[in-house]
Amino acid sequence: MSTSARPRMTGIGRVLVIVYAIMALGATGRSLVQIVERFDEAPLAYSLSALSAVVYIVATLALVFAGRPGWYVVAWVAIVFELVGVLVIGALSLVMPELFAHPTVWSWFGRGYLFVPLVLPFLGIWWLAVHRPTAGAEAPSPAAVAS
Repeated sequence: MSTSARPRMTGIGRVLVIVYAIMALGATGRSLVQIVERFDEAPLAYSLSALSAVVYIVATLALVFAGRPGWYVVAWVAIVFELVGVLVIGALSLVMPELFAHPTVWSWFGRGYLFVPLVLPFLGIWWLAVHRPTAGAEAPSPAAVAS
C-alpha cells in the first residue's frame, strides 16, 4: 500500500510536534539535572519531572507516526495521560504546596514553562480528533518502500 493513505503531517501538526519535542528536551534536561544534583531534596518532584519527560518523548514520537493506527492509539494515551498529569499535579501543587517545594514541569499547571504544559494536551487532543488515520493506513510494505 502506498503512503498516500496516511495523512501527511503539515501546518499545525508540524508545529505541535516541534513544541512537543522542545518540551521533551526541556523536561529531560531539567529532570536529569535535578536527579543527578539534588534528588534527595525532592524525590517526588524530581521523579515527576522525569515522568513528564518520558511522556513528552512518547507523545512526540507518537504524533510523528500517528498516521499508523497503533501509534495513533499511543498518541491518545500519552496525551490524555499528560493532560491528567498536568491537571492533577497542578491542582496538588496549589492545594498541597509542601509536596512541591521544588517545582516540576507540571506544578502550578506548568507555570515555569509559561503554561505550555496546560495548553499543549488540549491542542494535541484536538489534532488527534481531527486527523484520524484512514482504515487502510498501515506502514508501507518493504516492497513499496523499495520502489
